[in-house]
Amino acid sequence: MLISSTAAIEGGQVLYTIGKIAAASSWHPEGRAPLQANWRELILQDLIRKAEDIDADAIIGLDYQRDESIRNEETGMNLNRIVATGLAVKLSCAA
Repeated sequence: MLISSTAAIEGGQVLYTIGKIAAASSWHPEGRAPLQANWRELILQDLIRKAEDIDADAIIGLDYQRDESIRNEETGMNLNRIVATGLAVKLSCAA
């Protein structure tokens, strides 16, 4: 799976966009990093699986953002998660 944080893929040309995809980390206390040390890798693996499920050749426009916080009523803590988004695309010549 080819991945780019820009709107282009080196050595490939986007034939058409399949759609926007997203994957998220687990919920964690607001203001802290996700609990898993490899959270970025886990999110990216999930995003790649989603792209493969819809037969995409690449993901462009990869971006990581904090999702809106939610409040856990049991603990009173605000929780947050990181969401990776991108566009799943078909390339004119799959590399």
